[in-house]
Amino acid sequence: MKNHLPLILLFVLAIMSCSEDEYSDITMDEFEDIGTTTPDISELNLPTTPFNYANIALPNYFLDNDVQNEDNTPNNNQISNNGATLGRVLFYDKNLSVNNSISCASCHIQENGFSDPNPLSTGFDGDFTSRNSMGLANARFYENGRFFWDERADSLEEQILIPIQDLVEMGMTLPELETKLAQIDYYEVLFENAFGDSDITSNRIALAVSQFIRSMVSYQSKFDEGMAQSNNINNNFANFTASENRGKQLFLSNQTRCFDCHATNVFVGDQARNNGLDATITDEGVGGITGNNNDLGEFKVPSLRNIELTGPYMHDGRFETLEEVIEHYNSGVQNNPNLDNRLTQGNNVRRLNLSDADKQALVDFLITLTDEVFTNDEKFSDPFFIE
Repeated sequence: MKNHLPLILLFVLAIMSCSEDEYSDITMDEFEDIGTTTPDISELNLPTTPFNYANIALPNYFLDNDVQNEDNTPNNNQISNNGATLGRVLFYDKNLSVNNSISCASCHIQENGFSDPNPLSTGFDGDFTSRNSMGLANARFYENGRFFWDERADSLEEQILIPIQDLVEMGMTLPELETKLAQIDYYEVLFENAFGDSDITSNRIALAVSQFIRSMVSYQSKFDEGMAQSNNINNNFANFTASENRGKQLFLSNQTRCFDCHATNVFVGDQARNNGLDATITDEGVGGITGNNNDLGEFKVPSLRNIELTGPYMHDGRFETLEEVIEHYNSGVQNNPNLDNRLTQGNNVRRLNLSDADKQALVDFLITLTDEVFTNDEKFSDPFFIE
């Protein structure tokens, strides 16, 4: 555990620009000298020095071109320690909803890989969202940079503000949000640390939360231990069981072609896909946004990191277990005009014909992607003191 400021000393964090990295405490006298109200941050459990979000020591296989090409971090919103700290507070703050009942973290829970264990999430007034909340681990690695299952947001920065304004999810307008946060004392110093002054704008909110989410890189799983030892994903890993190695072999094989859609060492997609959930399209997905019939039934392909924890699965949470997901691809894919060609054989659906042992091996391999360091990392946890 990091050393934390005693409550009686939690007056301020520090003033710092987004370019960082000088972080100095402001004393009570200094606030009095400049006529500024001392911010009350006694509600927050923040370290004396910000956590490291900006310069994570990633393993070499996260630094190769294939992975780096997937990184959607824009040049004008690079991660900073103070920016991500502000983003963390905003992410967990229920003040972002109209009745102070819902935060981003209400639907993206750390122990569940920042997903929701329910098929649909509950909004501020008790109504349900229309789709499952996907996990956020490694969200920065998705080359086209689009967000939501239907990819309606062109960037993470754009995505951040949409749930806040959604009439089911959080129910705020952006002017209301800016006014509300300006009345909360702890945001003055947090915005000043992150951006150089205390102005609270919806754009800055989007930038800070995006920094926090892009800092959520999962890279310390059992798979990562094996990859670090072997340095070749195609080799058997010494720390894997026989079933886990068999599952990895199947995952990478032409028989399953799993790796074609969940590629690189981050196991991310390159674009939205139609994976044959329904013969008759019940949710238009990307096609409902683009108006292109060729996009009907296509959905974003999320990272498989921490997939053991992010169920239920698919955009509507229809599958409760990984076993059900594997069986879908093995025998349950439904043919439709937009079915991804990786799942077809001629004009028909390609069946995998996996044995029970092979299906279990795939599940065993997917579980090696679970990163308990990530799901227990304090820097991604709720910064508010729980009464």
